[in-house]
Amino acid sequence: MNDQELQNLVENISLEFFKRPFSHRAYFNRRLKTTGGRYHLKDHNIDINPKMASQQEVLVGIIKHELVHYHLHMNGHSGKHNTVSFKRLLHQVGGSRYAPRVERNYKYEYQCSKCGLKYQRQRRIDTKRYVCSKCRGKLQLIHTNLF
Repeated sequence: MNDQELQNLVENISLEFFKRPFSHRAYFNRRLKTTGGRYHLKDHNIDINPKMASQQEVLVGIIKHELVHYHLHMNGHSGKHNTVSFKRLLHQVGGSRYAPRVERNYKYEYQCSKCGLKYQRQRRIDTKRYVCSKCRGKLQLIHTNLF
């Protein structure tokens, strides 16, 4: 799915569920790491995490969530998560409250030689310098996953 297909999907969902047009930009932002999407208050655009596009129902739920922010803000209401109007509208359209956790691919896995606690890391660490946070034991590299 590219940005134009996402734009069309957001416009269709807005018309179908909110009965109002979405007249701004929706695009993928690969810099989003832990969130499903983001609504910008200043320019009214919506960013979507491209990792959420793998499952259609998850993507639609996130788009609905961001459109709730959009339509509440455009109508002069507060688009905060804790307001009654946000929760009510989100429930009416069937949007997702939270984005699912994104699976992370760790390159290195270390294990404590004393207590056996495992650590997953993206970057290689110096095992002479760092020790286990639980028992201060030595760390050993047990698995390397270099894609």
